[in-house]
Amino acid sequence: MLELKNLSFSVLDEKGERKEIIHDLDLTVEDNKLVVITGPNGSGKSTLARLIAGIEKPDSGSILLDGQDITGLSITERANKGVGFAFQQPVRFKGIKVFDLLRIASGRKLKVSEACGYLSEVGLCARDYIMREANSSLSGGELKRIEIATVLARNCRLTVFDEPEAGIDLWSFQNLIRVFQSLRENIKDSSMVIISHQERILNIADEIAVLSDGRITAKGSRDEIFPTLIGTEAAQDVCARLK
Repeated sequence: MLELKNLSFSVLDEKGERKEIIHDLDLTVEDNKLVVITGPNGSGKSTLARLIAGIEKPDSGSILLDGQDITGLSITERANKGVGFAFQQPVRFKGIKVFDLLRIASGRKLKVSEACGYLSEVGLCARDYIMREANSSLSGGELKRIEIATVLARNCRLTVFDEPEAGIDLWSFQNLIRVFQSLRENIKDSSMVIISHQERILNIADEIAVLSDGRITAKGSRDEIFPTLIGTEAAQDVCARLK
C-alpha cells in the first residue's frame, strides 16, 4: 500500500520566487487496485508521479510503502523496494537489445522463454522483438509496450505510469488500453497508478483521484467520479485529441 501524507513540493520560478506545485496532499493507494490520477493541465500530476518515484524530493510530508517511510530513499533504493516508474517518453537504448532490457529489469538470470512470455503479455510477437535493439527503429507504441514488459519482469509492488498515452497514435493507444485491462485483471499483491486524463484509461480504473492546483479535490470509485468528469479537461477523448 502506498500512502502520501501532507506532501508539499515547490520550485523557484523565473523571478526566483517559490511556486508551490503540490500542497499538503494526502492520498492512499491500496493493494490490488488500479488508481488513475487525473486533473487539468498544470495541476501537478506529473510532478506527483516524480515524487512517488523519487525523481523529485518533497519539501515536507512523507511517502510510505507498506508502512515503511521511503521519503528519503533514492530512485534506485525505491526500485529495490519494488517501486516501478514508466516515463511519458520511454528511453531509447542504441546497441541494447530488448532481451537485455528485460534481463536487467528482472535482476536475475532470465531465460529467453521467460522474456518472450513478458513480451507476449503486452501484445508483442516475441520472435519479432526479442533480439531487436530498443532504438529509434521502434515506434512510440512499441517502446511503451516494451517498457511495460520490463515492469512485468521486475514484479513491482507499485508501478507508476506517467501519461502513457503521450506521443502515440490511436492504434497504439487502443493496444495500450488492452494491455492495461489485462494487467488490471491479473493484478495480485501489487498496485498501479496511472497519470492520465484520457477517458478510456479513466474508465478501466478501480478508483479515480482528481488533482487540482496541487490538491486532491475528489477521490472515489470509478462509478462515483468518472461521470462527474465527462467533458472536462480532466477527462479527454483520445479520438478527439488525434483528429
